[in-house]
Amino acid sequence: MAYTAENWPITAALLQFPGTDANGVNINDADASVWAEVLTEVKEAGFANADLTDSWVRPGDLSGERLAEFKRTADAVGIGVPVISAIRRSVIEEGNWEANLAYSHRTIDAAAELGCEVVSFGLHQAITAEQQKQLWFWTVEGYKDPAGNKEAWGNAVSRLRELGRHAAEVGVLLSLEMYEDTYLGTADSSVQLVQDIGLSNVGLNPDLGNLIRVHRPIEDWREMVAKTLPYSNYWHMKNYIRDEDMARDSYVAMPAPMESGLINYREAFKVALSVGFQGILCTEHYGGDGLSVTASNQDYLRRQVLPKAEGYALGTSQVAQGRQQPSAAALASV
Repeated sequence: MAYTAENWPITAALLQFPGTDANGVNINDADASVWAEVLTEVKEAGFANADLTDSWVRPGDLSGERLAEFKRTADAVGIGVPVISAIRRSVIEEGNWEANLAYSHRTIDAAAELGCEVVSFGLHQAITAEQQKQLWFWTVEGYKDPAGNKEAWGNAVSRLRELGRHAAEVGVLLSLEMYEDTYLGTADSSVQLVQDIGLSNVGLNPDLGNLIRVHRPIEDWREMVAKTLPYSNYWHMKNYIRDEDMARDSYVAMPAPMESGLINYREAFKVALSVGFQGILCTEHYGGDGLSVTASNQDYLRRQVLPKAEGYALGTSQVAQGRQQPSAAALASV
């Protein structure tokens, strides 16, 4: 049955919660009560589900016993964890790709143990020292994938395909997060990457906020929506106010609630439905009381954007959606 505003699964990103506590203890090593405190805060903000952003907890680095303890903790709080977002662990990072690939495999196994539907990976790497000095890290350029490098592109395809096959074997969807200056940094490149990987359970996470916030000329968000949504199976959603003065080569972007920024999500979601999108949604926000803004974003989606009743026209996606158990098709397609 198609999702509606009432039951569409929406997760809260955990960007606001650090990976170490005030005493320098890694959250992976923290007592389960620390996990419960964060998950309770997310639930009390109005969320039924959380995206396990691995800047907080890294499920792929938890032992089997601790992973089971985490699942019991989430169940006790009463919050779902249908997605893991593994960030800044690129499988083509020079000098670290092997460790990142192994970590990604562990994350897929952890997702299966937790009963997740999706794992989101990207090709973005660690924030640079210069970016760390900024109020908003995206105001200066960071790492860039090597443009036109066939070997690097081929490595991205083959290693992400390897992860996709693993994910298919355990019944998990793999989603690729779009991010500036990577091979997932433009609409055309992102679609081409998914097509080259060629697995039905591998799609895009069209995090267009990552692309409209840069302080330089950008692609039109409408064109990016039209190109990427047919290949999308999960969606990080956030927005930015943006101002441009091309004559002065001046570009400014700042975080904004979803209903107030440059991207018109009401219009974007009409396109999503027309191409068969039924993926989990994740609301994000940087700065201030980010959890409260993400909660407001969820309210906006349910109030203004998502379909109120079943029976709406739903197109056909180019990739698997939801729990379609894509393993057989995915493994047979390559």
